[in-house]
Amino acid sequence: MQLAENLIAGRWTAPSSKETLPVMNPSRGEQIAAVPLSGAAEVDAAVKAAAEAFPGWASTPPSERVQVLYRLKAHLEAGFDEICLMVSREHGKTLSESRGDLRRGIEMIEFACSAPTLLMGDALQNIARGIDCHNDRVPLGVVAGICPFNFPAMVPLWMWPVAIACGNCFILKPSEKVPLTAVHIVKLLQKSGLPDGVLSIVHGGRAVVEALLAHPGIAAISFVGSTAVAKEIYRIGCANGKRVQSAGGAKNFVVVMPDADIEKTAQGLKDGAFGCAGERCMAASTAVIVGDASKTVLPALVETVAAMKVGPTDTAASQPDMGAVITAQHREHVAKMISTGTAHGAKVLTGGDLAQSSGAPNGYFVKPTILDGITYENPLATHEVFGPVLNVMRAATLDEAIRLANRQAYGNGACIFTSSGPAAREYRTRVGAGMVGINVGVPAPMAFFPFTGWNESFFGDLHIQGKEGVLFYTKQRTTTTRWFLPSEGDIWAR
Repeated sequence: MQLAENLIAGRWTAPSSKETLPVMNPSRGEQIAAVPLSGAAEVDAAVKAAAEAFPGWASTPPSERVQVLYRLKAHLEAGFDEICLMVSREHGKTLSESRGDLRRGIEMIEFACSAPTLLMGDALQNIARGIDCHNDRVPLGVVAGICPFNFPAMVPLWMWPVAIACGNCFILKPSEKVPLTAVHIVKLLQKSGLPDGVLSIVHGGRAVVEALLAHPGIAAISFVGSTAVAKEIYRIGCANGKRVQSAGGAKNFVVVMPDADIEKTAQGLKDGAFGCAGERCMAASTAVIVGDASKTVLPALVETVAAMKVGPTDTAASQPDMGAVITAQHREHVAKMISTGTAHGAKVLTGGDLAQSSGAPNGYFVKPTILDGITYENPLATHEVFGPVLNVMRAATLDEAIRLANRQAYGNGACIFTSSGPAAREYRTRVGAGMVGINVGVPAPMAFFPFTGWNESFFGDLHIQGKEGVLFYTKQRTTTTRWFLPSEGDIWAR
């Protein structure tokens, strides 16, 4: 049984504790590896190795630092198909979705390769007579990232390429549910020439998270996960004097206007709600059907979703429309949430129960489900399911739809499907979310724009991705310079 080892000071080792958790293949319900449960001792060793490596790495010119990332990108492109199948095997998402997972991660590496430009400071000559001023962006030191299970390639790559390009040393805690992709990519990073200690991996659960938050040698923490945990990460990290960017959950509303393109809207809603089996913070959770869209778009959506095939994704030979959810426990959670929704008056339009696959009887499959008649009295209106469940609400007008969307506490994404420019502008201006899609089902921005969640979807000041990511992993140093004019006898006056 493969053991996902820690990486500390350039060496792959198992922790002293023999306690492990299983790494499962969700498509089959079978164990494929084990992940060790490390603790404070391993975190401390990683911090010490990173602190030792930091002076040399920080003084390496940015143009040299990014050469490592250029070589890593080449390795990832060469092994692209192999890595994508690895993602599908340990996560359960389809190969198409795994390709998107890795491709978005590679785009973050490409963005980080712009560090020589992104790290440029500012200067002004003669801020006063004979006095000049300039400021530089310098690395923080040792920083850490705590990652979720839903994007084994992309989310770690949201964090550490930018952090190390800026001159920091990084400690990565992958999700204990999907550690294998992160390990593989970091081995390629070593092959690309990264010095020992610049990036470490410490596997584990809560004990590792608590040790990272408490360690005085760590300057900043990046986190992606549920809102309840994100809030605690932010609170504890800030209390311990760290910078924190903490991305939480969501309940993303999609407004469908009567003038929306029927086919493209149905496809966009299907992809937004059921891509990655709904296990993403940008999933379309609630469709607000406005007026006569209930007679056109909604029937087309139900027909499209009812035809989806669900099954195993761990081989390239046969790929369904949707794969498994991450664990048997999560499958039961999703089923319970569906039952809760129907008990509070929701009507199942399609799906509604667990799915079976004859070729993979032990896989963690749930049928893609659409629940109509959701109101704010129903717990599904406000609770993130994180599974293949789309709520349907009804509204008579755009104004009512916006008010429904703005009642919930989150603020990640919000979309509208319409042919009306004024309606789109009104929605974009008034809806309470940081990422807005217009005729786009998943409004996740590219690597060079920040991932701008609002409200209960993000805790911190500087978001992941884009220039905000560079600002998060650096601090400013401002230098004011004055040179006195030489006297007549000074050697420099001759």
